[in-house]
Formats: sequence, structure tokens, C-alpha cells
Amino acid sequence: MVNVNEKISRVLVSPDAAKIITQLKATYGALMFHQSGGCCDGSQPMCFEKGEFKVGGNDIQIGTIADCAFFMSKDQFEYWKHTQLLIDITPGRGSSFSLEIPLGLRFIVHSRLFTEAELQNLAPTIECE
Repeated sequence: MVNVNEKISRVLVSPDAAKIITQLKATYGALMFHQSGGCCDGSQPMCFEKGEFKVGGNDIQIGTIADCAFFMSKDQFEYWKHTQLLIDITPGRGSSFSLEIPLGLRFIVHSRLFTEAELQNLAPTIECE
């Protein structure tokens, strides 16, 4: 039975990605994620040591995965606000500075559109300063 009071997460993490995040936390400590907007890093979720990537007034926290804050730019969020993101992991080398790259892995994002009912019960976002 679905709890109607439970807010729907905008971002989720796969079990495989959660394992890698746990491994990275053991090495680096607290972590954070930022959904890249494209360019040289190809619009992929990027993992950093907490505070290593500077977020500000142009960013928004859309949720938390594996106890790590997950951010994206407000402009990008406008395009993605109707979708739920699933952060996963895949073999291969991304072209970014994300912490998983030396492991021969990269985080990827899968997305799906929220239903009309889900849109009425989404977890709130958090504005960055």
C-alpha cells in the first residue's frame, strides 16, 4: 500500500551505484553529486568530495542519494522537473573529474516522466545560496 503522505523522490540510486558510493565514501569521506549540464563532461552525474564542487544561487538540490546531496543548475532543472532520475553505474571511462573514474566506472542517469498523480506529491527542492 502506498503512503500518500510520503513524498516522491526526484532522484534515486540503483543498488550497484549505491555500492560504489559506499566504496568512495570509505576513501574520500562525505560526498556530493552534481548533474552536469553537458559540454566536455557529457551531461552525466558527477561525484565530488563534499564541498569540492561549489554550488551557488544558480543551483538547486533536488534530493539525496546514499546520504549524498544531489544538485543541478536551476536552468537544467526546468527541463528535468517532470522526470525522476535514477543514478546508476556502468563500466567505462567518462570524460569528467568525477571520483569513480579511476575505478574504470562512470555514473549514468536514467530518467522517466512522473505521472500526473506523482507530480502532486513530489519531495521539495532546496535552493542554494
